[in-house]
Amino acid sequence: MTTLNRTNSGNIDFQNLVLELDKDLAKKNGETNDFFVQYNKIDLIKNVVVALNDNLPIGCGAIKEYDKSTMEIKRMYVPIEMRGKGIAVAVLNDLENWARELGYKRCVLETGNKMLEAIGLYKKSGYKIIKNYGQYENVASSICFEKLL
Repeated sequence: MTTLNRTNSGNIDFQNLVLELDKDLAKKNGETNDFFVQYNKIDLIKNVVVALNDNLPIGCGAIKEYDKSTMEIKRMYVPIEMRGKGIAVAVLNDLENWARELGYKRCVLETGNKMLEAIGLYKKSGYKIIKNYGQYENVASSICFEKLL
């Protein structure tokens, strides 16, 4: 049975899943990966969701304040062997609910144009492509999304 654990970036399961995520991104992004690493630090993230199945970590995601009304979705990951089981959707829904509970009105996120599974997830979950924001403004390989909560 899958359970969702709301925690923070000090959670060891989250840290281990992020290590797997970073390896996957390094393969997919190649030499451009170093640019993105600087924006994906996980220290001091207050809002993390870890999906567990029989106490084994099977997915994660986080939200981080972008501005007073907006949370940014960060560090979404489900190991390849666990994909297609609704885990990412459950994590994303819980992150959105948590943002709503905290009084935020929208979520934004960035993903790479090679991350086809992620793009599919976000579109299926009601996210709309927006103009690249912040540090991603002039990054051709970035696709930014938003969803009003």
